Amino acid sequence: MSERLAVDVCVIGAGSGGLSVAAGASQLGQKVVLCERGKMGGDCLNYGCVPSKALIAAARSAAAARSAGRYGITAAEPAVDYRAMREHIRGVIAAIEPNDSVERFTGLGVRVIKASATFAGPGEMRAGEVTIAARRFVIATGSAPAVPPIPGLDKTPYLTNETVFDLDVRPAHLIVIGGGPIGCELAQAHRRLGARVTVIEMLTVLAKDDPELADFVRRQMSHDGVEIVEGVKVVGVEGAAGQVAVTVEQGGARRRIDGSHILVAAGRRANVGGLNLEAAGVKYSAKGIEVDARLRTSNKKIYAIGDVAGGYQFTHMAGYHAGIVIRNALFRLPAKVDYRAVPWVTYTEPELANVGLTEAEARQRGETIRILRWPFHENDRAQTERETDGLVKIVATPKGRVLGAGIVGPQAGELIHLWGLVIAKGLKLSDVAGMIAPYPTLGEVNKRAAGSFYTPRLFSTFTRRVVRFLARFG
Repeated sequence: MSERLAVDVCVIGAGSGGLSVAAGASQLGQKVVLCERGKMGGDCLNYGCVPSKALIAAARSAAAARSAGRYGITAAEPAVDYRAMREHIRGVIAAIEPNDSVERFTGLGVRVIKASATFAGPGEMRAGEVTIAARRFVIATGSAPAVPPIPGLDKTPYLTNETVFDLDVRPAHLIVIGGGPIGCELAQAHRRLGARVTVIEMLTVLAKDDPELADFVRRQMSHDGVEIVEGVKVVGVEGAAGQVAVTVEQGGARRRIDGSHILVAAGRRANVGGLNLEAAGVKYSAKGIEVDARLRTSNKKIYAIGDVAGGYQFTHMAGYHAGIVIRNALFRLPAKVDYRAVPWVTYTEPELANVGLTEAEARQRGETIRILRWPFHENDRAQTERETDGLVKIVATPKGRVLGAGIVGPQAGELIHLWGLVIAKGLKLSDVAGMIAPYPTLGEVNKRAAGSFYTPRLFSTFTRRVVRFLARFG
């Protein structure tokens, strides 16, 4: 039987952003409906961040066993049980699932409807047998793997991030189409787990990152045995389960790469299909739903957050967007997004993390900048752990204001936090250089990088003259 609901907030999509809005609004006394056609937790929990990091953890363990000799420890070549590893991944998901479950959100007072939602008008939506009228709607439908129009791909079995974690046998030869963060993470992880891996990229791997830092990752991947094929166009795919081939072209010459599995990691597309956005008066394009700085769509009672709103496709950005919407929709505060201090991390080894502007972006904006670098091999903790390959790179103004930071090296994703705070709060390099860092820690690289800004001035000829002058007084 059909049902009609009148609510304060209707959220479409139970990923990170949608769950945050639903939980926050309900706990603030609002009547909330949450519509989700797939799994609670969205892509991040089920197909993205969580399973990929669980896989990477397993791969890191295998790599650590192989490299134990550098510490004077003899270890045998690790035996990888893919079926057991798959259960490890599922176990990690299961441990987090209760936080995103229907039961939890029902307990918070949220009405959860497990059905596809589609707009029936500017203020009305249908989900299954339920018609929902709401004062505010929040679209948080996320994104899905983009599948490029490669000849033959529609007739050839292939994997995406939504299916690769279901493998219970090791691929003999995994061919990864796409050298972005997802492609590089999964390529290196599978290679460390014993698979032969080839990465195919039309441009260069990690092309959106600072090339100086990305080169550290490229070198390590090659050292691990990943074959990286850059600057080529994929012109054809063929094969059947367990025996596939990818043909690439470069400068008129063609090459056929034979493998056992294909992983497509060629970006993501916004999930806007089936929403009937036209009926709601919401403008959108292939890049996603158009929003203003307050995340409002062309229908001011409808917001869009996370991947579906275009821009940064990170789980933490969906959570950030959720806070902006809560302030706008419920507290009626004119909160706006601020993207100056957005961090992102690629979880390869070494990890690659960034926040703010890269050197190239700063120069494109016409900024007068100073570049500061500090290598991990100058860090004592990195030396003790034999993890010395990496670099901190700071983009600053001549007056010491930080515009951006990039770190490639061990635990870069943890170390980048400080620079996000520095940029967001308008701190200067002197604030970082003056802090007391515990010894020996990897975090000292940040302090040393900041301190290098003042080294030329501190030990200049003028400063030495001042010291000699003061020494005359005793």
